[in-house]
Amino acid sequence: MHQLTLAELASGLAAGEFSSRELTEALLGRIDTHQDALNAFITVTADTALAQADFADKQRAAGDVGPLNGLPIVHKDLFCTKGVLTTCGSHILGNFVSPYDAT
Repeated sequence: MHQLTLAELASGLAAGEFSSRELTEALLGRIDTHQDALNAFITVTADTALAQADFADKQRAAGDVGPLNGLPIVHKDLFCTKGVLTTCGSHILGNFVSPYDAT
């Protein structure tokens, strides 16, 4: 799945070819496979991602949703996410857990 474009992933979700959970699990698997070599992520919130994927799948089953619903995203470690380690890549902020979401 990691080689599909965003449009192809959105189409696959809409057509029921795979669920948001299946997509999220596949991408988390890629992170697990390559993280040691690439060190691309400071924090991975796998449990949250899977819970949000399950919620998106329920929304999709219940009715009309937008084309991006259920697509996992990654963002840099400089955007505050409530309850998540946010270091901005700095040792000074090495233990900072944001009390709020960035706006």
